[in-house]
Amino acid sequence: MSQGLLYIISAASGTGKTSLVKALVGDEHGIQLSISYTTRKSREAEVEGKDYYFTDEKQFQQMVKQQAFLEHAHVYGNYYGTSVEKLNEKLNAGIDVILEIDWQGADQVRKRINNSRSIFILPPSVDALRERLESRGQDSQQIIDGRMETAIKEMMHYYNFDYLVINDQFENALNDLKSIVRENQLQTNHQRLNNNEIIKNLGI
Repeated sequence: MSQGLLYIISAASGTGKTSLVKALVGDEHGIQLSISYTTRKSREAEVEGKDYYFTDEKQFQQMVKQQAFLEHAHVYGNYYGTSVEKLNEKLNAGIDVILEIDWQGADQVRKRINNSRSIFILPPSVDALRERLESRGQDSQQIIDGRMETAIKEMMHYYNFDYLVINDQFENALNDLKSIVRENQLQTNHQRLNNNEIIKNLGI
């Protein structure tokens, strides 16, 4: 059985990353979203084990001590972490996995998993990013200004990633992500493992 590929996808808040990843996972067979542990309280309609593994800070810190996380971070007052065990279960089963994390977490993962693929998503402009944040209608202007300041700093790290996608038109950005996945699936090492019987029967 072939080893699955890990795709690290990062973007600033309001770039549309979550919607793009959801659409990608829905359209592509054999690729799944990594589910993180978090100390954040669950929101309405969120499901344990589907959206997140919800835990308290005491248990989370215990898992940190046990080195149970591939990466972990403190974001907006809550802890988030990627389980090494659960991620490896999927990769070892030949499933491609998307890890949706910030640039700091992505940096940690790239150092530990050499054959991962990293993708950064940018908005088409600063104005478009602010408009998307304001259209949510959930935050005060002060919070939006703070998120914009943070977003600018986060976007400066795009050059550390293997691929760059501009989310101007949703369908175009989604097709770009699909192209990245397909390109990696067609690489010789991946194809050799997935089509071992065909290659063997060809006598090569």
